Amino acid sequence: MEDLKPKVEKALDKIRPALVADGGNVELVDVKDGVVKVKLVGHCAGCPMSQMTLKNGIERMLKQELPDVKQVVSA
Repeated sequence: MEDLKPKVEKALDKIRPALVADGGNVELVDVKDGVVKVKLVGHCAGCPMSQMTLKNGIERMLKQELPDVKQVVSA
């Protein structure tokens, strides 16, 4: 499996504007064996909707764009 990290970073750049508009952002921590670890920062870090953003937003989008992504977890 080729290095997914740069591809994940590029894909995250597509969702960042929506997060930044709400006062937050997402940082890529690591990619290993198809599991992407991210850290939600800013307003996203303490938001009650953060898990929904992580699973229904970020994970869904990454899986659509990058079939090698199996799961997205919070670091």
